Amino acid sequence: MMVQEIMELLPHRYPFLLIDRVVDWAPNEYLVAIKNVTFNEPFFQGHFPVRPIMPGVLITEAMAQATGVLAFRSNGGKPKDNALYMLVGLDDVTFRRMVEPGDQLTIRVEIKRMARGMGIFNCTAHVGDELAARATVKCVAKEVIE
Repeated sequence: MMVQEIMELLPHRYPFLLIDRVVDWAPNEYLVAIKNVTFNEPFFQGHFPVRPIMPGVLITEAMAQATGVLAFRSNGGKPKDNALYMLVGLDDVTFRRMVEPGDQLTIRVEIKRMARGMGIFNCTAHVGDELAARATVKCVAKEVIE
């Protein structure tokens, strides 16, 4: 799945779309996505000028975005026009490796449980064979009043 298809499922746009490609997925099971980390990312200007490191909060956001792609693709397509898929919780978040410019972040999300519009996912982010981060991510689809 290329970025154009991802943008049909997620409302995020540059500079906040953090998924570049989906390389594998199985409906209602798992998804594997890629985030190419480049020095041109706007957050590297301030985090940190001496040693650029991708903020952990953005790594967890990339994992949450991957859960959204999996949830919408598993449900057969695009979200409703007035719905947002929102992050509502993070549990057991751990960071094991710094993510720096030039790294390719491989994000794997697995559905742990889906109930009443809320999904709970086991997520990992790797650089090569090294674990960069892991978390249990909770997200929910909500209709937004316009």
